[in-house]
Amino acid sequence: MTEEVLRVEHLNKFYGKHQTLFDINFSLNKGEVLTLLGPSGSGKSTLLRTLNGLEEYEDGAIYFHGKKINPSPKEWQLLRQKIGMVFQSYDLFPNLTVMENILLAPVKVQKRDEDEVKEEAVKLLKQVGLSGYGDAYPRELSGGQKQRVAIVRALVMHPEVMLFDEITASLDPEMVRGVLDIMQRLSDDEHMTMIIVTHEMNFAARIADKVLFLEDGKILEDTPGKEFFAKPKTKRAQEFLESMDF
Repeated sequence: MTEEVLRVEHLNKFYGKHQTLFDINFSLNKGEVLTLLGPSGSGKSTLLRTLNGLEEYEDGAIYFHGKKINPSPKEWQLLRQKIGMVFQSYDLFPNLTVMENILLAPVKVQKRDEDEVKEEAVKLLKQVGLSGYGDAYPRELSGGQKQRVAIVRALVMHPEVMLFDEITASLDPEMVRGVLDIMQRLSDDEHMTMIIVTHEMNFAARIADKVLFLEDGKILEDTPGKEFFAKPKTKRAQEFLESMDF
């Protein structure tokens, strides 16, 4: 039995008078990986950011487990504990150690026991190849290491859905693979429900259960992953894949 986690209906988004998202509709089931693909400026990151309240939307609705979200700051604060997000820019606090960065939200926001969270954080750091880095400061880490800390920081909140926004875009090529492998393991081993914005086409082809292809703020395709990469429905998606050397 498939369990729907997230559903978006007739979502529109404006910046002033300029409309950036047009009548967006899709749903996401538990354990599914959805990738948002499309040229730069097509609205992928904007859409992702509306899904955890970082961008407001003018009309339409977002449902979480069938319940319509009331887009108030208070409700989004609660939902962000269930919908984790990792950004291109890591957003670690520079004056806190790796462990302090990870513990901050679970202890302060979720009021969980610090020792218990710490134990879990140590295990997660080990899983991402960062054993022994708990006392390091962000400035002492490479981009790839910071991004792994950011992933651990999101996972320690026990989210039901993870949003990844171009998280390998600013990494050196040799760092990219390690981060993508972590995301692949989250899908394969943890069956994590995920929405991923990426330009890494080979990775997207491997991990996507479903692809939303966007251009100019509109969904041109909502297609199963394997089908999209083998035979996209639209000429525009075909051109996009060819331009990405896929």
